[in-house]
Amino acid sequence: MHITQFTAGKVLVAIAFGVLLYVAHAAFIPIALALLFALILSGPVEALHRVRVPRGISAAVILILLLALIAGVVDLMWVPAQQWFADAPQTMKIVARKLTPAARFVDHMEQIRASAEKIGGPRQPAAATVAAPPPAAGEKAGAPMSLLHATRATLVGTVTVVIITLFLLAGGPPMLARMTAAFVDDLKAAHVLDIIEKVRGEVGRFYVTTALINVCVGCATAGAMMACGMPTPILWGILAAVLNFIPYAGPAATLMVLTLVAFVTFNGLGQVIAVAGSYLILATIEGQFVQPLLVGRRLKVNPLLIFLALWFGGLFWGIAGIVLATPALLALKVVAEHAVSGTALMEFLGPNDQLVGRARSTVKFERTIEVAPTG
Repeated sequence: MHITQFTAGKVLVAIAFGVLLYVAHAAFIPIALALLFALILSGPVEALHRVRVPRGISAAVILILLLALIAGVVDLMWVPAQQWFADAPQTMKIVARKLTPAARFVDHMEQIRASAEKIGGPRQPAAATVAAPPPAAGEKAGAPMSLLHATRATLVGTVTVVIITLFLLAGGPPMLARMTAAFVDDLKAAHVLDIIEKVRGEVGRFYVTTALINVCVGCATAGAMMACGMPTPILWGILAAVLNFIPYAGPAATLMVLTLVAFVTFNGLGQVIAVAGSYLILATIEGQFVQPLLVGRRLKVNPLLIFLALWFGGLFWGIAGIVLATPALLALKVVAEHAVSGTALMEFLGPNDQLVGRARSTVKFERTIEVAPTG
């Protein structure tokens, strides 16, 4: 009875925590993003600190370099992106024209279905057609205000992320030590700091390696799109590199975008297949060979859990939740690997083949015990 009540209490706490994250997402998202950036950037900051550069100056320099890099990428994408937005009406006309045969086929099938219903059953009275009311003047006036509100919220969130990241990087391990020692004793504080340091190192190395891989994927994608005759190949290379940080969903989204653009751009089906096939080959090589070779299996997580984390992250926090889903799982697995009682959680988070391997080892061990001679 006591165990059942304890389990029910943990479930209620988890539900309450989930509701809190969903309701107060505007407050938690900047903090979570700042923690992620601090984990990734703490390595360079500590490297500069080891050569006697103060942590505050190191954090400011690294953040300025990161913001400059992001601004350069945005500037590189700005002109071709504006061109595509300007051509959006014409693009939609091209899509509609190319989809006309398929639309006619669907309409023909709908007419056949309607005719079959008329033959097979009594004729139903036609529903009265009600004209849709014209949009109110307040809706038109509210659109600029909504855009202004969204822009203001984005700017405030961005500034908040930068400031919190700067404080976390400037404080470094000494700040974490003071904050941890305020709640637990020295022995537990040392253990917690050791786990935090391992999370920082593992997640930071993972993302640095992943960033280098994604840059190579972006360059290869831009070259492949240029060879296929796609317009603005640099834009598609940057898009592939950025979206490749999101497992499964990122490459799938890139493939869909490239296929759609090729469908709009080219008249022949062969060129569309060449564009989609070339990126699919690159994504397969990266996911099946390059990523396991360079990143290894240390931080691999069950693909089903990654998919569920992406789903619930997007459901709770939108794009920010999708970005944070994978590093949260990776950090949780590192914590489980170095925690005293984290074996069960580590096995739950690990890939399926690892669980199968452990199960086979257990079966072999049990069979050995069964056939072993008894005293």
